[in-house]
Amino acid sequence: MNNGTRVEVINTGSELLYGQVLNTHLKFLAESLFPLGLSIQKQVTVPDGPAIRFALEDAFKTADLILITGGLGPTSDDLTRDIVAELLNLPLEPKPEIESYIAERLTRRGIPISDRIMRQALCPKGSRTIHNEFGTAPGIYIPPILLPNKQPQFSPHIILLPGPPRELRPMVENHVVKLLSEITPRTQRSMKTWRVIGTPESVVEDRIGAELLGLGVELGYCARLGEVDIRIVGSNEQISKSEAMILEAFGKAVLPKSAHSLEEYIVTELTKRGQTLATAESCTGGHIANLITNISGSSAIFTHGFVSYANQAKEALGVPSDLIASNGAVSEQVAESLALNTKRVSGASFSLATTGIAGPTGGTDTKPVGTIYIALSTPEDRCIIERHRFHTDRLSFKQLASQAALSLLRRVLIETQINAS
Repeated sequence: MNNGTRVEVINTGSELLYGQVLNTHLKFLAESLFPLGLSIQKQVTVPDGPAIRFALEDAFKTADLILITGGLGPTSDDLTRDIVAELLNLPLEPKPEIESYIAERLTRRGIPISDRIMRQALCPKGSRTIHNEFGTAPGIYIPPILLPNKQPQFSPHIILLPGPPRELRPMVENHVVKLLSEITPRTQRSMKTWRVIGTPESVVEDRIGAELLGLGVELGYCARLGEVDIRIVGSNEQISKSEAMILEAFGKAVLPKSAHSLEEYIVTELTKRGQTLATAESCTGGHIANLITNISGSSAIFTHGFVSYANQAKEALGVPSDLIASNGAVSEQVAESLALNTKRVSGASFSLATTGIAGPTGGTDTKPVGTIYIALSTPEDRCIIERHRFHTDRLSFKQLASQAALSLLRRVLIETQINAS
């Protein structure tokens, strides 16, 4: 195989298509193969039975390497090895070393030995077995052979693996990667991902996509609500140039590689500084607190989380009733008062407050649905207030608003870090 190796994955098992079992194989296999310079070009999931044959026949036309998962067990629906042997016109032969391994394993566990269980020791002639430390069905590697009635066409490299992840994963890590490294020339490729906060995918691409592609890299995007991942595959030099361009284009909106999420960055940074955070949330309904407390170690930095949804709750935190009456609950003044009073009550270093209109009702001409005020009170008793509008459904509004609040805190943390240095 060469650097242009076309890799295809066939996942077998009716339970995957019925939704009874989550198929996690593709992600794991893709991550395992990438360091070898191999990328999966196609993946299909098929039920047990004849569909396996049709998927293999299609893959034979285009693939250089086929990874097949599932269908190697002892039951009547485990047909993968039989179908592969039939397509290649290879007889199934017992492997004495596998028979011994199965017998020893069953005896140790007190399970009766049966002909059906021992079927798992049958392998296509000329194949190589892959040890399974956590099950009885071995993996099987079949090198290319001349296909029957299709000479001079050769079959792809074929690797059969059991379906259960607890068996498949150690087999791949301990044996398959080594096998593939023997038959595949290693290429110098790297992959890196940068997460950009608060910028739509289309804007990200318009701003930097053409420049990145000009470096000759493989470029991809993965958009989530309020954030976009920029994925670059290329040489180390290309990765370095890409990083410089991305940081120049988006600056503080790019999460550092040490943080998987905005909230993880906040928890890590406040922990390093010995500082704390409290929140007072109206329209976000506690979502900011939920994001923060999802992070391990957040108890060291998160002191209080108030959900001040009703006006009475805002007043209980110290927001004057006449301030709400004169400016409205959704206002810059109320957001500021919430933040300042939350900081006073909690004693936290920072406090974040939100008040807004999640919709779909409640908007006005001056404060339409989606309007939100975010206030951040700092250790220096400075209060920073931002107004945003996220005109979307309620759940998306809460996510985007919470993200905007944490982004504001992150920018302030970066600024104070820069000023301190």
